[in-house]
Amino acid sequence: MPSNAILRYKKVLEIVGDLLKVEAPESSGANEPAGRFGDLAVVQDENGATSLAQIIRVDGSTVSLQVFSGTKGLSTNASVTFLGHPAQVVYSSNVLGRIFDGTGAPMDGGPELDLDPKIAIGGPSVNPARRVLASKMIRTDVPMIDVFNCLVESQKIPIFSVAGEPYNRFLARIGIQADADVVIFGGLGLIFDDYFAFRQAFEDAGVFSRTLMFVNLASDPIVERLLVPDMALAVAERFAVEEKKRVLVLLTDMTAFADALKEVGIAMERVPSNRGYMGDLYSQLARRYEKACDFAGGGSVTILTATTMPGDDVTHPVPDNTGYITEGQFYLHNGVLDPFGSLSRLKQHVIGKSTREDHGQIMNTMIRFYSGARDAEQKKAMAFELSDHDEKLLKFGGLFRRRFMELDVSMPLESALDLCWETLAECFKPEELLMKQELVEKYYPQTAESGV
Repeated sequence: MPSNAILRYKKVLEIVGDLLKVEAPESSGANEPAGRFGDLAVVQDENGATSLAQIIRVDGSTVSLQVFSGTKGLSTNASVTFLGHPAQVVYSSNVLGRIFDGTGAPMDGGPELDLDPKIAIGGPSVNPARRVLASKMIRTDVPMIDVFNCLVESQKIPIFSVAGEPYNRFLARIGIQADADVVIFGGLGLIFDDYFAFRQAFEDAGVFSRTLMFVNLASDPIVERLLVPDMALAVAERFAVEEKKRVLVLLTDMTAFADALKEVGIAMERVPSNRGYMGDLYSQLARRYEKACDFAGGGSVTILTATTMPGDDVTHPVPDNTGYITEGQFYLHNGVLDPFGSLSRLKQHVIGKSTREDHGQIMNTMIRFYSGARDAEQKKAMAFELSDHDEKLLKFGGLFRRRFMELDVSMPLESALDLCWETLAECFKPEELLMKQELVEKYYPQTAESGV
């Protein structure tokens, strides 16, 4: 621990919101700053009560700190002691099945983990030389993902949605059903009902023993919201590298994370950029998303997030910047995953390679016919005369939505592919499919009443 960790600095210059500025000259003769960006500090008021804080800016001898518990009750008579290390989080086998708050402290009533080893958070992204090309699928048993937009190990992908949509319920379901060794959940600004719903879902499904939760509630300090993704991803990296686990990280809602960045930036009197967000929004998001990795000789970290779009505006700075960083997106609108707006840019690495030979053909054919069904529905709504083929498309569209698009539908990939063939056979004759003949001969149900 550096020698300045035992010094207390008492010249508080300013308190604005949850920010505290203190004058901390360089250590005498050491020519090093009293505190470093990202390090922790302890703020003590004149009555002896202490609060944890983090250094968010160093400008000469002026150090700005974000006080975790807020500055209410603090005065300029407070003192600051720098701890000489960044924020840390517990990493051991004891963290699985536990729930921690935004400071990394247990919030589930379980035993304290003070004696367990801790790791620093917010480190750099993985060296590209240690990365392996994504080539393994994560099965979710959600047909709209497994069949049409596969989730691939080491992928970083958001769920774009709007307030009121069941994106949190959907995210919990993926965490329960996903083929992963460890699931790490990070809640950002959650209301208590949403937090309890996630906890109850994991417990009821019997998967809590492989699950770890970091939760920042809406009533908790803003700065903790900024720490949750870093804590979740730091632990995920250790599980992947040291224990070779396949880790799935779920984060919701990244728009709340970006709003917290904006709030802190405004308090620091930084010049805002697009719609009030700071100019480093892209790099702040990328720092977290780029933690997704398939490690050479180790496991993998896959990141799936929920990102709400205010006003259903995809050009809003948060989804707009996210789209440039991530490898596709899932669009959750009107209670279903939109097959046209959703895209997984890594699916070609697994479809037909680690999945069944007919996967690519059946995926394209189903989407082609569903697109035709949408056109037929518009013709019907405008009172145009419908052909026999239009009637078949209308029937197919109804079956497609009911059997595949509803969020409660759950089935293994192979069963979903078989159901695709059955659905096609109920609506179209083999020659209408325009698919490879050898696949039609092998998988088209021979007993089906074709095109009826």
